[in-house]
Amino acid sequence: MNKTILESLIDNFKNAALAAYPELAQFGDELPIEVAQSTIPKFGHYQFNSAMKLARLLKQKPHDIAVNISSMVRIFSPEGQPFIKELDIAGPGFINIVIDLNFLNREVHRILLSPRVGIEIPQHRQRIIIDFSAPNIAKEMHVGHLRSTVIGDCLARLFEFIGHNVLRLNHLGDWGTSFGMLIAYMKEHHPQVLNGMEPTDLTHLVQWYRESKKRFDHDPEFKKESQQEVVELQRGEPEALKAWEIICSISELAYKEIYDLLDVKLIDRGESFYNFMLPDIVEDLESKGMVVISDGAKCVYVEGFQNREGQPLPLMIQKSDGGFNYDTTDMAAIRHRIEVEKGDRLIYVTDAGQATHFQMIFKAAEKAGYLDIKKVRVDHVPFGLVLGPDGKKFRTRTGESEKLIDLLNTAIERAKEILIERTPHMPSDELDDLANALGISAVKYADLSCHRTGDYMFSYDRMLKFEGNTAAFLMYAYVRVAGIKRKVNVDINEVKKSHCIYLDHPSEIALGLHIAQFGEALNQVANDLLPNRLTDYLYTLAEKFHAFFRDCRVEGTPQQASRLLLCEAVALVMKQGLEILGLKTVEKM
Repeated sequence: MNKTILESLIDNFKNAALAAYPELAQFGDELPIEVAQSTIPKFGHYQFNSAMKLARLLKQKPHDIAVNISSMVRIFSPEGQPFIKELDIAGPGFINIVIDLNFLNREVHRILLSPRVGIEIPQHRQRIIIDFSAPNIAKEMHVGHLRSTVIGDCLARLFEFIGHNVLRLNHLGDWGTSFGMLIAYMKEHHPQVLNGMEPTDLTHLVQWYRESKKRFDHDPEFKKESQQEVVELQRGEPEALKAWEIICSISELAYKEIYDLLDVKLIDRGESFYNFMLPDIVEDLESKGMVVISDGAKCVYVEGFQNREGQPLPLMIQKSDGGFNYDTTDMAAIRHRIEVEKGDRLIYVTDAGQATHFQMIFKAAEKAGYLDIKKVRVDHVPFGLVLGPDGKKFRTRTGESEKLIDLLNTAIERAKEILIERTPHMPSDELDDLANALGISAVKYADLSCHRTGDYMFSYDRMLKFEGNTAAFLMYAYVRVAGIKRKVNVDINEVKKSHCIYLDHPSEIALGLHIAQFGEALNQVANDLLPNRLTDYLYTLAEKFHAFFRDCRVEGTPQQASRLLLCEAVALVMKQGLEILGLKTVEKM
């Protein structure tokens, strides 16, 4: 199984440290061995940074430790080929590492010929369950749902490409009091919709929901009717279930239009899926002595969580009226995902405001025995807000949340205007396809290229630029490679069979090294769940390619075949990276 250069270096330096200092074996996996990509090219390709930490353990000078470890480093690969060209000790004990150029040539060529750009299927495939998007039935998807959907889809694509078994779950808000209000209102004003005799759409449902909420808050009789509808729904009364199913199907049809535009695949599994499990959850937690009665409600208190007044913060698993809520549902969901779905890793992609809630759910599940963190990894993936030009939460001019479908269609229209300006004679069908690809990709990339825990400002003008860290810039780099191949006009597959990559010019070497580090970028995202690690990698790839394009002529040179193969490697990595982000590639722009 091929390891990344970084993984091979870490193994190499760990073995060297143990060979130089056998007493370090007592620290096992806790042994601090850090190797990182060099941030300053003149100091090498990688850097060993652990001498200072080891000095505290060994009570020796960092420089002396670096000297002893470097003398034990293996400079040949396990296959007997040169791997490390040079080691240089700098400062108090940093070891600068230069990778052998012939090794780098072979590595880039291996990536070029690999059907999976050098990434091998893992020996142990994990079951990874990702909970993302999760709109509420009978409500429009708005800009607030954009981040969860785009980030969650990117992570799902990443783990699917790596080779894991991914379950993409859409935890829809499809249960609760709001449905009682809506059904009661529609029975009174729009009965033909509920019996399937009259079609409608989500826009009407949203308006009816708002009107039902006003009635619920101010009309005691209507409130009583609504609560009775909830009871009927919970009992599984056929008429109530049919009305609920119609409401859900109308909403899901509207959501599908958005998911199709975004090219996002999800399995709908709303709160209702867990409904029958909720009484058992309460009973099980009671049997384990975890339930405390507070003002008639059944609560679970998790150590270390307090409200603003410093009082213990509860998970309310059953309300005083006997009803359940999202705390109960999320406890049932995590138990089901571990015990039934056999998840090895659970990922929840929601806004940062739910961070405390999920921390409490994870701790409570651990205390209940549902979750063993030694066997199952759980991650909450929080994200910040989407801001408007005024720096405030992104809204329409009327002050309402921007509908996601309107935002996406506007991006496509803006992209179309830019493309018409750049290439006014483009055929209309080609223009429509390209505008769709550029508009949607621009929206996704603008989101994914920001550190997800921070807020970001939404700007069509900025995200559709062809300069800087944008989707258009990366897509254009891919198009430029396609242009080079068309201009040279040779069969690239024949070139692959008869020629190899030889990196010589500094711009070639820098580009080749970056291509070889693709797997390292994927590993980093898989670990910290930050998609901007991948966007940063691809942006740098595009920049290094443009530097190569500037410095190294391809057509008609003695190096034509090698450089053409290097261009092809760039295209393959760029295409795969963009696909993981959920972006389209095009051959012309």
